[in-house]
Amino acid sequence: MIVGSGTGYTGHDRDLSFELFHQENLLRYDSWHYARLAAGEAPERWAVHPQYVEELVEDVEGLAETLVSLGVTVHRPLALPPDAGPLTGPGWRATPTPALNIRDNTLIVGDEIIETPPMVRSRCLETRLLAPLFRRCFEAGARWTAMPRPGLTDASFDLSYARHAAASLGAGAVPSARPGPYDAGYDMMLDGAQIVRLGRDLIVNTAQANHRSAADWLERHLRGRFTVHRVERMADSHIDATLLALRPGVFLARHDRVRDLLPRPLQGWKFIVPPEPDPADFPSYLPRDLLLTSPYIDLNVLSVDETTVLVNTAATGLRAALETNGFTVVPVRHRHRRLFSGGLHCFTLDTVRDGGPEEYLN
Repeated sequence: MIVGSGTGYTGHDRDLSFELFHQENLLRYDSWHYARLAAGEAPERWAVHPQYVEELVEDVEGLAETLVSLGVTVHRPLALPPDAGPLTGPGWRATPTPALNIRDNTLIVGDEIIETPPMVRSRCLETRLLAPLFRRCFEAGARWTAMPRPGLTDASFDLSYARHAAASLGAGAVPSARPGPYDAGYDMMLDGAQIVRLGRDLIVNTAQANHRSAADWLERHLRGRFTVHRVERMADSHIDATLLALRPGVFLARHDRVRDLLPRPLQGWKFIVPPEPDPADFPSYLPRDLLLTSPYIDLNVLSVDETTVLVNTAATGLRAALETNGFTVVPVRHRHRRLFSGGLHCFTLDTVRDGGPEEYLN
């Protein structure tokens, strides 16, 4: 298993890609910047307090140590260089971030590594920090594939879901993106965290045209080896804080309504729905600190095997719900999960597991 790195995290570029990716949480600040971006102004840099970064690094190192203690072979990505320059594309510039939420830009299916097309500009070269590990897998016989790379121009993003979210929250209209000479339609964009892997079946969440185009590619590429099942708008993008498979026949779910979105054979699985998150389980922050996830982020747990689950130490209600259902819970500290947009599942990428791909939907 690969465990990400928080070293070198300094902040966020508030550009179009970042705003779209975190739209539903940023809307609650009434702080969308689409009008500014449509006018062609430079993105705002939003710093993260150094103390939070230090504590993030401590917690990620603790996660890695816990996995080693459970007998997991742990690998780590390269650190982001301290002098890393900006990333540039056709008409945009972004500050790179470290390989922290490594679940997002890579999908492991069978013996194949698939680098998925990122949705956030600052992360467009993130998998280069994992490339030495992927090279070793390739040399050991794995397939190594990259989906078509997105241009990430303003007009390459489908804004339909953003408009839907803005309208539902009464946040006003989202203006159209400025066209440019490098536009090539809606880019393929799809993160690995939009996919639940169940043996030879993949549950893929799609919320707009970028996702659907990427799902088309994935479906054709994997045909005959894996089956893609689409769910529409289970979430705006990632679903691993909404639905996770804990073991065959058991899901962890944010709410029971998720059941109706799944293929019929999966609707009969057991759904563990934990109690609502307790606000006391989260640190207090200043008003300027951007909360990039919902309080449900602690559902982003990591299954080590069919009975052992790593859970945030602070998520007391979730821990109790899993223990009641017969799971062995291993508590792991992760304090600032709402600031860094990821939980224990996000920080990890399992590359090799015991056993082989099973058939769960037949």
